[in-house]
Amino acid sequence: MLVKSYGSAIAGIDAITITVEVSITPGVEYVIVGLPDNAVRESLFRIASAFEHTDYKKPGRRVIVNLSPADIRKEGSSYDLPIAVGILAASEQIASDRVGRYVIMGELSLDGSVLPIKGALPIAIRAREEGFRAFILPEGNAREAAVVNDLEVYGVKNLKEVCDLLNGDGHLQPVVVNTREEYFSNVSKFDMDFADVKGQEHVKRALEIAAAGGHNVLMIGAPGSGKTMLAKRMPTIMPPMTLKEALETTKIHSVAGRGSEGGLMTRRPFRSPHHLASPVSIVGGGANPQPGEISLSHNGILFLDELPEFQRNVLEVMRQPLEDKLITIARAKYAIEYPCNFMLIASMNPCPCGYFNHPTKECVCAQGAILRYMNKISGPLLDRIDMHIEVVPVEIGEFSRNRPAEPSEAVRARVVAARNRQTERFREDNIHSNAMMSTRHLQKYCPLTPESSRLLQGAMERLSLSARAYDRIIKLARTIADLENEARIKEAHIAEAIQYRSLDRETWGLK
Repeated sequence: MLVKSYGSAIAGIDAITITVEVSITPGVEYVIVGLPDNAVRESLFRIASAFEHTDYKKPGRRVIVNLSPADIRKEGSSYDLPIAVGILAASEQIASDRVGRYVIMGELSLDGSVLPIKGALPIAIRAREEGFRAFILPEGNAREAAVVNDLEVYGVKNLKEVCDLLNGDGHLQPVVVNTREEYFSNVSKFDMDFADVKGQEHVKRALEIAAAGGHNVLMIGAPGSGKTMLAKRMPTIMPPMTLKEALETTKIHSVAGRGSEGGLMTRRPFRSPHHLASPVSIVGGGANPQPGEISLSHNGILFLDELPEFQRNVLEVMRQPLEDKLITIARAKYAIEYPCNFMLIASMNPCPCGYFNHPTKECVCAQGAILRYMNKISGPLLDRIDMHIEVVPVEIGEFSRNRPAEPSEAVRARVVAARNRQTERFREDNIHSNAMMSTRHLQKYCPLTPESSRLLQGAMERLSLSARAYDRIIKLARTIADLENEARIKEAHIAEAIQYRSLDRETWGLK
């Protein structure tokens, strides 16, 4: 007898429907074909043990399992459940007439329990697109998949529950999730707040601008000046994610096996890899390609603490993703794309000892050592960072003052208002923040007054700024104007934007 069940394979952050064909004929072979990897081949042993522990029988005849399309490589243990269901239906141990209505995915334990899988959300989206009635998957992934509407999602604990459902004997109910009420009601509550930071008003102002326009930031300051403390509070002033952004972000984390236990991710991710991280862990890839830190930071923040301590090749591979907001992992027979529209927040000391330009402590580094330290960050990478902020240590007396600082909620309100203006401005373009503007967008949306143009031209000549820095300054000025609800970029906006380019190569004499 021939029976077809359905599963899915993951390609990038999308799913491809896989047809699991099971044929039982006279003989004794037990074969899986269709480009399976070792984990899929080993599924026959897990399935046999699961049958023994759930009162089902392994067919004593020839079983051939074909995973179609046969030219797509099948990886992982999540095909255990659709293969097991196909074998049971083909051997007439369960009803076969309802099997084809479902997409079924799950890893089987030896005792028949069902273990979580990767990629539940993209699989659910594909199942709905292709008109399947429902999705059967492990209970631990059910809430993640249930955010997809118009699709019944059944979370199961073991093989017996799956068989009862397919036989029409069970009482299992589909999981229902209201994304608006359950996920987006508490997205503005954080354990940290900008009000915790004493002083550093100019840095807070710069980070507000960065959040409002999606600009990349590099903070330079001595140890203990508050760089990391400020960076960790950036998510508290970022605008809330839209449902579309939340779905995109959750898909990436789901594929990487890092999905939220509650289902949908509604807070912008904040990733902070160690400086010993490898290029593959940062950009993605590997033998079985997986998203890297830049993709896990999609729609959120990637924080690189102690930037010069990262390997040079790790920093250089980030140059193209910073521009394109997309990373392509190429292999001999295929290529996978992962989105990576992240906001880069980096921090560093000004020199090896950390006290260059410190107001009270003396730097012990030679001039050559300072230049070599700064040269660890290449000019092309530095050009792609919109804002360079010098963080000066707070005076001791500031800590004892009880003067209240502005809370994150007030800052976030201004950021959201500025982002709303950008959303309205770019409603006909495929971008949503000022940092994403191209040269064409600058000409269309960023006209300068004669006074602003003269000021910027003078700064370019006096500070020997690069052509890329010219565009960055205009983008920053556009964001500053948006925060002030100004339609045109004024001279004061340009002046403030210029001061955030203090580490340009020519200014510091970097090679």
